[in-house]
Amino acid sequence: MKVLITGAGGFIGQALATALLADPHVSQLILTDIFEPPSAAGETESNAVTHCVKADLTSQETCEALFTADLDVVYLLHGLMSGAAEANLDLGLKVNIDATRQILDILRARNPKVKVVFTSSTAVYGPSQGTKFSEATAPLPQSSYGAEKLISEILLNDFSRRNLLDGRIIRLPTVIVRPGAPTGAASSFCSGIIREPLNGKKSELPVSRDVKVWVCSARTIIKNLLLAKEIPVEKYAGGSRVVNLPGITVSVEDMLQALKQVSCEDTLKLIEEKKDDTTERIVVSWPTHFDTSKATQLGFLNDGSLIQALKDYIQDHTNMTI
Repeated sequence: MKVLITGAGGFIGQALATALLADPHVSQLILTDIFEPPSAAGETESNAVTHCVKADLTSQETCEALFTADLDVVYLLHGLMSGAAEANLDLGLKVNIDATRQILDILRARNPKVKVVFTSSTAVYGPSQGTKFSEATAPLPQSSYGAEKLISEILLNDFSRRNLLDGRIIRLPTVIVRPGAPTGAASSFCSGIIREPLNGKKSELPVSRDVKVWVCSARTIIKNLLLAKEIPVEKYAGGSRVVNLPGITVSVEDMLQALKQVSCEDTLKLIEEKKDDTTERIVVSWPTHFDTSKATQLGFLNDGSLIQALKDYIQDHTNMTI
């Protein structure tokens, strides 16, 4: 199996690459990003050949060279994140829509049987105001990022309807806890207020403590990304390839109390509450409660508790003991 991942230099891309290299069916893995991504090959034993490529996906010439007819699975993880896309409309359109369409057009012309796993976002919706959203709920994005993701969803869904590609569109919850540096996502603080204090560093909290977010642990996200490529086409009832992945609803206060539980009271002193109206406006526009019965029927995994997500992060990415 030959697999290509865009946006492979990020945390999710690297974790997914490591998991794919553990699959004996994967013979070749291509990792691309705007910089040359690490190979991830040292993380696990594998006979797969790994290629790491610095690639500007807004370049047609680059995409023509990358997206070949022999690919079996393509994971589209690249994108300009929510906060950055809101700050720079033109760049968001170029990266999140134009580059994605260019890739899909090349693939449908060369390789209509390829599986395309597209990571979307619950930002395609408006605020849920406590009601449960499902795939049948009409999207009403309140940010440019959400609008751009929705446009790409519609395009891939239509190409799949026409049997031009085999799309699998998965709307991710906010991933908690991401290691590494903060990202351009408006939800970056969800990881930052846990990751930085656990490492003895200060972190800013830009939203109110009562703000709620739909989240999922990194481990469960990776498992579900792997499952996405295995689901038989026949299981997608009604023709829609869109799936809201399982997660849990937590408040910022819940996150802080969970952090206190896995560390100590002093850890919370490293968090400075510094309100940012733009960030809060974006985050509260996202829904917080979901009916994920479709995901369950398709075989996707439910997530565990918030405490377990923090313990997983500590075990995977720190030297701490609990």
